[in-house]
Amino acid sequence: MKSKSLFSSVIFFIILVVGLAIDYSMHGTMTSVASTIIVAVTLIIASFISSSIKIADPWDRAVVLRLGKFHSLRGPGIFFIIPILDTIPYWIDTRVITTSFKAEKTLTKDTVPVDVDAVLFWKVLDPQKAALEVADYIGAISWASQTALRDVIGKTMLSEMLEGRDKISTVLQKIIDERTEPWGINVISVEIKDVLIPASLESAMSMQAQAERERQARIILGDSERQVAEKFGEAALTYANNPVALHLRAMNMLYEGLKQNSTIVIVPSSAIETMGLGSMAGLTALTMGIGQDKAKNEAEAAKKG
Repeated sequence: MKSKSLFSSVIFFIILVVGLAIDYSMHGTMTSVASTIIVAVTLIIASFISSSIKIADPWDRAVVLRLGKFHSLRGPGIFFIIPILDTIPYWIDTRVITTSFKAEKTLTKDTVPVDVDAVLFWKVLDPQKAALEVADYIGAISWASQTALRDVIGKTMLSEMLEGRDKISTVLQKIIDERTEPWGINVISVEIKDVLIPASLESAMSMQAQAERERQARIILGDSERQVAEKFGEAALTYANNPVALHLRAMNMLYEGLKQNSTIVIVPSSAIETMGLGSMAGLTALTMGIGQDKAKNEAEAAKKG
């Protein structure tokens, strides 16, 4: 708007300078009254021309009224109006505009008070309707968005609101677009920024989620123990029908234990007799042999290192 006013001022100044120059050049041949008339006429013409020239930006549309009635939409670029007869009450911005709106302490369908922040993206498609059908289309859009948001919150459960923001945004866009369509305005999208719930309820929901995770963990652990027990049962049936396999498994477990820790291993005598390892002297010799082999391997590794 500053550039438009500056352009009009420049035109006014140029015309005024030209008129004064003409008056000065004819000063010797005219009386003072004629000179005053020329100056006054120059001022009137300069004011008239500068007021009739208007410039609209690429995104602006000027609503021109002539004698109180709608005449035309002008812009973008330079255009002319008739001063006194024509007026421009509105300059309509046709770009995409964002409007923030919120609903505070609004009850959901399950009577939970929430604060919801949202952003509306919209643009003017019909500047004539936006100027003539509603007094303040920007304020009207803001109020329409707030009332629509409160209506949607009152019909939605808290869980649905926290999980399905996209669905709520779609519903809001449809409702607001239906309300603003008669004003020549198109709603592009609605985005839910944040949903705030009371701190006490947030703590309770956190405890509920924690209890749910613990329950799931216990169910998984119990199922794992059941599967292990089933496998042990299958193994017991296999070993019951095949004593040799049981002996080999027991010997392998004893060997692994001695290999990992060859100092002291407590084994029931009945188990030794069952595995057929002979007397305690034989078991001791086996243990010492494993220990010597392990010590030898460690010494060789140390030399290589």
